[in-house]
Amino acid sequence: QVQLVESGGGLVQSGGSLRLSCVVSGNIFSSLAMGWYRQAPGKLRELVARISPDGTTAYIASVKDRFTISRNNAKNTVYLQMNSLKPEDTAVYYCNRPNIPFTWGQGTQVTVSS
Repeated sequence: QVQLVESGGGLVQSGGSLRLSCVVSGNIFSSLAMGWYRQAPGKLRELVARISPDGTTAYIASVKDRFTISRNNAKNTVYLQMNSLKPEDTAVYYCNRPNIPFTWGQGTQVTVSS
């Protein structure tokens, strides 16, 4: 049973930065594609960034050039560095495997004030 534990969220002013972390339990992390999702109030959860086992990354247009996803296989951890944050980035952020998600973690709240 894979467990996902997100951390690193908080309250930040517009233009600020945060780094999110997600620790993935088990011994299959290095073989997994992983993604960061977010869900804003009243909106559907969306995949904002993903990273393949070989380190290939992809982003949605609204976060490209501001967010960077990375992984450390030795630590079973995937990261999301978020720079130049905007109020519209406010959401609960989750990590999970794209397409075939595991049980969702609790997420981490990111709030960007204007």
